[in-house]
Amino acid sequence: MDEAARARLVAWLGETVGKRVISADFRRLAGGAIQENWGLTAEVAGGEKLRLALRRDAPATIRSSRSRSEEFHVLEVMQKAGIAVPQPIALCTDPAVLGGPFFLMQLVQGVADPRRLVRDDDLIPDRIAFGIVLGAELARIHAIRPPHPDLGFLGPPPTDPPGLRIAEYRAALDRLGTPQPAIEWVLRWLEQNRPRPNPPTLLHGDYRIGNIMVSEGKIAAVLDWEFAAWGDPDEEIGWLCARCWRFGRPDREAGGVVARSDFYRGYEAASGRRIAAGQIPYWEVMAAARWAIIALEQGARHLAEEEPGLEAALSGRMAPQLVAEAMAVIATIENA
Repeated sequence: MDEAARARLVAWLGETVGKRVISADFRRLAGGAIQENWGLTAEVAGGEKLRLALRRDAPATIRSSRSRSEEFHVLEVMQKAGIAVPQPIALCTDPAVLGGPFFLMQLVQGVADPRRLVRDDDLIPDRIAFGIVLGAELARIHAIRPPHPDLGFLGPPPTDPPGLRIAEYRAALDRLGTPQPAIEWVLRWLEQNRPRPNPPTLLHGDYRIGNIMVSEGKIAAVLDWEFAAWGDPDEEIGWLCARCWRFGRPDREAGGVVARSDFYRGYEAASGRRIAAGQIPYWEVMAAARWAIIALEQGARHLAEEEPGLEAALSGRMAPQLVAEAMAVIATIENA
């Protein structure tokens, strides 16, 4: 963000809050592999300090990501529902300010770095209690069901959630334009082994460690709602429990931070729904396939110089490992 853009942003902020901005400090925030996040500390007339986070599109994004306007409205709904989210502050759709839409939200303090959270017990002293809360928070998200008057832009819920995902992933592979026979094989297996569907609920879309801010051993906020959608709640459980999101702690099957049993216990107590544990491995295969395709998309962004960078380049090289993980889970399912 250059100086001219910062000046325009400060002027817009002053108009939005109705107070003159005396000073403003900007810093690029870590994370946000698909969107761009900035921290903004502003002093306004009267001595008040505003500590905000700004979220806008990265130079190149992926097709499945929602717009910043839609994500902002999801945050508003989540806050009203009592979900732990950063308070949404203001949305700007005027391209004259920063060249595209963005929104401001409360800057939540804590740790979201998954590699620290899986290793440092000082950050999560009681992992059993945290696992229960992790499940309960997801259950509260899943308590939001279609139709919802403020979420009409999500469209109708899918009648065949696995089929919808498989079709989306095949279309993504077609757009990439390079043969991926191993992923195609996994998608074919997913197509032939679809589980019994659950009634649709709201899905965060990327509920995992890395998108959960932790402070004093508790969930401070659930971040990054750009993939929110209606779907099968088991898909989200499988996403969190997939091996690819354990960050080197395969023994802690729920996100690398807690035991699967504690996470399930919290979810079931808060939702009143018993998890069909035998169906979750199917969604773990789906999770590996999804992440493999996202990794390929990020690698393609790097190679096309749409957004060159080490993170995108390394992501693209993860796809074979993710496909191998999917096949390992399939083997376990078929040999059970």
